[in-house]
Amino acid sequence: MIFIIALFLKVKPKTAMMSAFYAGVGLTGFGWIISQFTPVVTTIIKQMVDNTGIDLPVVDIGWQAGSLATFGSSVGLTFFVFGLLFELIIFALGITKIFMPSNLWNNFGFMLWGTLAYFVTQNVWLSLGLSFFMLLYALLLAEVQADRWSDYYGVKNATVSSLHNIEQVIPALILDPLWNLLGFNKVKMTPAAFKDKLGVFGEPTTLGALLGLIIGIIGNLNNLGDLKAWGQILQFAIQLSAVMTIFPLVTGVFAKAFTPLAEEIDKNRQTKAAEQGEVTDELNDKKRWFLGVDDGVGYGEPATIISGVILIPIMVVIAFLLPGNKTLPIVDLIALPFMVESIVALTRGNILKVIANGIVWFTLGLYASSWLGTIYTGAVSHYGAAIPAGVVLITSFNLVARPLNALVFAAFITQNPLWIGLCIVIYLGLLFGLRRYRAQIWTYLKQMADKNAGFSGSSDKIEY
Repeated sequence: MIFIIALFLKVKPKTAMMSAFYAGVGLTGFGWIISQFTPVVTTIIKQMVDNTGIDLPVVDIGWQAGSLATFGSSVGLTFFVFGLLFELIIFALGITKIFMPSNLWNNFGFMLWGTLAYFVTQNVWLSLGLSFFMLLYALLLAEVQADRWSDYYGVKNATVSSLHNIEQVIPALILDPLWNLLGFNKVKMTPAAFKDKLGVFGEPTTLGALLGLIIGIIGNLNNLGDLKAWGQILQFAIQLSAVMTIFPLVTGVFAKAFTPLAEEIDKNRQTKAAEQGEVTDELNDKKRWFLGVDDGVGYGEPATIISGVILIPIMVVIAFLLPGNKTLPIVDLIALPFMVESIVALTRGNILKVIANGIVWFTLGLYASSWLGTIYTGAVSHYGAAIPAGVVLITSFNLVARPLNALVFAAFITQNPLWIGLCIVIYLGLLFGLRRYRAQIWTYLKQMADKNAGFSGSSDKIEY
């Protein structure tokens, strides 16, 4: 898909071919690192759970089971085919300025919720309607954050648009005035500030080792007198340090897949604007559009991966203390850096704000996941994989612990025209506002991001 898009944008065949290879190599690298690191993290987290005595019935076994189920359902497969056509049509009509087909894989997020709805209602049209509606508002949120994401992560005219990682735009927007009131914007908690203040101890490699040491100790609190436990602690410290060192390098390779495309988009935009005598300012250019890219592009950026790793033990503790929660996040905790990208971009890497937003939103997500536990387990066992032995209910912290998505899902499965209609009306109102005031929205978000102290620029973020 990347190769085809590149040729369509009149990128030289050689460059288009290399873009396609870089995309494949980057994704493969992500897969290798995460597949090797996930069992390690899972082991430590399970030990943390055992030490705290957590007993929660809805167990997070990772997003893979959910994605598999989407391709095993008729609703999921139908959306995979017609969703692609729909994405092309709404882009051509200007309903969205995000070219989603370049991020084709992440369609499984929309397919998942349609599959869950069909499992509950057995209504094909309603379930497909839910998937298409979620696509529409995900693209709207992706466009709202697009200028900030592109600026912060250093990939021109690109943004993430996956359903499971885009709704964090909501808390980042709503809660930012509160965090500023509390003075969070004045706290210099950015990778650049860490390096300035801590020297070598502020480097992601060293921070990874220190965070790994802390998490490892928490996971072995009952065995600190055991030499074997310290072996595991020190090994995990090096493994986390390796992830935080290697991931940015792989991210840099992956970003190379989109750089020629993004630059060509920008070149074409400026050429057309010059021919027509129009303003070429990026914030005010109504014709500016963006490639939908995989969230992996931003995973290895220092503020992103540091924030995500810090949130791992925090979310485990919250899951234990939260009244009424039934969800135990385990495997998908490694996906937390993916889950905070929008917040990182909108707050310009203010790690304190990222953690605060994550705590609020993902705590609400635990309630959503707890409510959906029975539905998700039934759908996955029916359309996808077998449930692991000894597990009562399953979930995916990354896919299902989503307050906004769960709320829309709840409205649709009522099959009540009033609630469904309300969702559509709200979306249309927001779309109208975005189309009419996009420049003002982006200007506000830039001003909002600039209020954060300690930011030293984002041009070198990907190549860190």
